[in-house]
Amino acid sequence: MGLKDELLFFLFVPNRPGFLLTATALVILEIVVTYGIIQKIPYTEIDWSTYMQQVECYVNKNEMNYSRIEGDTGPIVYPGGHLIVYRIFYALTNKGQDIRVGQYIFMILYLINLISVFRLYSKTRLMPPFVLFLLTCTGYRIHSLFVLRLFNDTVAMTFLYLALNFFVSQKWLAGSLLFSAAFSIKMNIFLFAPALGCILLLNTGLAWTVLCGLAAGLLQLYVAFPFILYDPISYIRRSFDLGRVFMFKWTVNWRFLPEELFLDNRFHLALFLTMVLLWAVFGFHMWFRSMGGLRVSFLTLFRGIRSRTGPGDTLFALFTANLIGIACARSLHYQFYSWYYHQLPLLLFFNYPLPTSDDEKFPIPWKSIIAKTCVLLAVEVCWCTYPSTNISSLALHVIHFGILFYLVRTRESHKRKHYKLY
Repeated sequence: MGLKDELLFFLFVPNRPGFLLTATALVILEIVVTYGIIQKIPYTEIDWSTYMQQVECYVNKNEMNYSRIEGDTGPIVYPGGHLIVYRIFYALTNKGQDIRVGQYIFMILYLINLISVFRLYSKTRLMPPFVLFLLTCTGYRIHSLFVLRLFNDTVAMTFLYLALNFFVSQKWLAGSLLFSAAFSIKMNIFLFAPALGCILLLNTGLAWTVLCGLAAGLLQLYVAFPFILYDPISYIRRSFDLGRVFMFKWTVNWRFLPEELFLDNRFHLALFLTMVLLWAVFGFHMWFRSMGGLRVSFLTLFRGIRSRTGPGDTLFALFTANLIGIACARSLHYQFYSWYYHQLPLLLFFNYPLPTSDDEKFPIPWKSIIAKTCVLLAVEVCWCTYPSTNISSLALHVIHFGILFYLVRTRESHKRKHYKLY
């Protein structure tokens, strides 16, 4: 091969050396870029001061009634893990006054988040190295959410990706504890739960699944204990408020609807039922197809035969469950982009063609790469449109359900052989 062919092979064919070198180079580049963003772009105050005020209610005023813990932008609406994490940030940033230190903390979180995602992609052995550029170079909004806004969504997702790394390494108990820690910071982590429950059952059996669930539950009880001891009703209502009313002016995904319909409980119920239906459809017809599907996998489990779902099938199930929840969300706000930004490239390139040892020259699917890159850029444009418009919000729905439809049309039913370089 000539130099050009070697470079194309290095970037566009799934191979471990190319993946590791590309990942290392991008992490180094991200350190420089993220540090430069902190230095050059002004910080924007949105929720950080409110988080600090909520921590002060808990720490300085010793307030244990969750309904009285609040800040400038409103009462606390997150579980107790949020207070624990931001209490640490409160101590490290001179009671929240040293914003620059806070930005450096979130820069570290961003890098941990990114490295965790890179490792997940590597574990699948399906991703060509160029996909890593799509996890970094299209992330204008993501950088902003981490180091210019300091949102708790980014903290929760960092814990989530750490948990997934333990899951794909078959460390189920540790993964469950980290998953629970992520859930204790923000409730959106629950969107992964339907797939995770199936994954635990298939890989560990009923007894270990129950054990992991109990461990996760005990962690939730630990972070909630001082508030539950004082007033359990206010804690549960504030932390897990499924009836929370979102403000129409901040919605990213439903701008094209009349406000009356956006606030209608019947509309919310329809979205919930649609989400459950899609979870069921994907669960029984899309997840774990390399093992014959969820139905066959459960039948083998009842016969006492456990499965090993593998990193690719595990992440596919988790990420599609989350995407379905996001597509059917009652409202999406700008910080929610962090809920799935790092997952979309894997879903779009999950069926990337893999060469075999018989291939003399691997045909790079240029049209598919360009089309999928355009989809990711279109998602970024929708999330960077402020305020959202009828067109941007409608386009986001078209993209979300278009991706789901694409996955249904292209999901393979057989187990793929990995290229020898992996």
